[in-house]
Amino acid sequence: MTTHSGYRVHNPATDEVVETFDSLQDSEIDGVLDAAVTGQREWAAKTIEERGEIVQKVADLFAERKDELAAIIAEEMGKRIAEGVEEAEFCAEIFGYFVKNGPELSQDRPIESFAGGRAMVRSLPIGVLLGIMPWNFPYYQIARFAAPNLMLGNAIVLKHAEICPRSALAVQKIMDDAGVPKGVYTNVFATHDQIAEFIADPRVQGVSLTGSERAGAVVGALAGQHLKKAVLELGGSDPYIILDSEDVAEAAATAWGTRMYNQGQACNSNKRMIVAEDIYDEFVAELVRLASAMTPGEPSSEDDTVYLPLSSRGAAEGLAEQVARAKAQGATVHVGGELTDGPGALFSPAVVTDVTKDMDAYREELFGPVAVVYKVSSPEEALELANDTPFGLGGAVFSQDEALAESIASLLEVGMANVNTPAGEGAEIPFGGVKRSGFGRELGPLGMDEFVNKQMYYVQP
Repeated sequence: MTTHSGYRVHNPATDEVVETFDSLQDSEIDGVLDAAVTGQREWAAKTIEERGEIVQKVADLFAERKDELAAIIAEEMGKRIAEGVEEAEFCAEIFGYFVKNGPELSQDRPIESFAGGRAMVRSLPIGVLLGIMPWNFPYYQIARFAAPNLMLGNAIVLKHAEICPRSALAVQKIMDDAGVPKGVYTNVFATHDQIAEFIADPRVQGVSLTGSERAGAVVGALAGQHLKKAVLELGGSDPYIILDSEDVAEAAATAWGTRMYNQGQACNSNKRMIVAEDIYDEFVAELVRLASAMTPGEPSSEDDTVYLPLSSRGAAEGLAEQVARAKAQGATVHVGGELTDGPGALFSPAVVTDVTKDMDAYREELFGPVAVVYKVSSPEEALELANDTPFGLGGAVFSQDEALAESIASLLEVGMANVNTPAGEGAEIPFGGVKRSGFGRELGPLGMDEFVNKQMYYVQP
């Protein structure tokens, strides 16, 4: 494999570098931050309703340009066209949600003061923020960070993944065309060393990263060193507990569809399926049947049995190595797990069972189309297994006995617990995790409560 670096369109279907982009020059950093500071002050001086008029135009442009946006990420990171359109539409919803609800979510909150006087908490912007975004959802990741912070009056410097330059520029064009003022949203093709400079600079007040544990540890350490507010949304190995089912084939189809979404490259995908022993054999057999029916195809296909490349040849090789290691350590690979012989990043969807605590795969995140299934004999065993992980992003519990499912879900050590659905999703639903999955929340009411000066304001009578 040829190693490529820098900002580039690197088609994962062919392993071909289609276009390269120049990185930011060190000499440009100062100008970027000066413009951001100036733009932020002017932006914050507007009323939230005035900011909302512009942010609503951002929402409208995401919806209007959804087909163009989907085509860009199909080539950049292999996303199915239909999923890319959905992603752009969701971005429009997110921006629209914060336009509609931002004024109420950020309004002054009165406090009853026992000393008399008038006390309140004001929600004020904190200034210029740095966003570091990943490749797996190139638009959605930006939207959930940018929407609430633009409404609050913060300014954003955005560093996207190196394989997503065209989508990064498409978002910059949306911001510009919507009338977001110069400096208020700035895309930068920054290097890792330059990111450290941005975080260290006193003009930057906070940093948000969505990415790997490794990247989170580096950025979190830098943010701590320079006393900057940070939000980290990192990896996950979400438990997906099925305690019983009236229709095992349907339960398996839902689980498989959830796992295959975005070729399994989602932080909160159902990476550990934990299934009651009385339905386990039928469930696994159905997953194997579904996996065996998968064939490679094109991003334009809407056929659920078609799978696409992973984001890069390197990502596919890494996942193949993880699956091979699990097999060598004693796990059963029923189907799939094979890397294409060609130059691209095709990796055949896999079903894996018999993973035990002494295997690497028990602790690792498998970021791709691999369904790992565990057998349990009781709800208590399911819960113990679910929580026995360094991660804590999301989780789901399924049962015809809703009270039982709720009792187990309420004890999951995760940031997002779901009952009888793979995931509660929407612009209004907060997203984030605990443990090694990071800290902080995006979306919903909590999304406007992170990069904000919760100012105590007291007037003595």
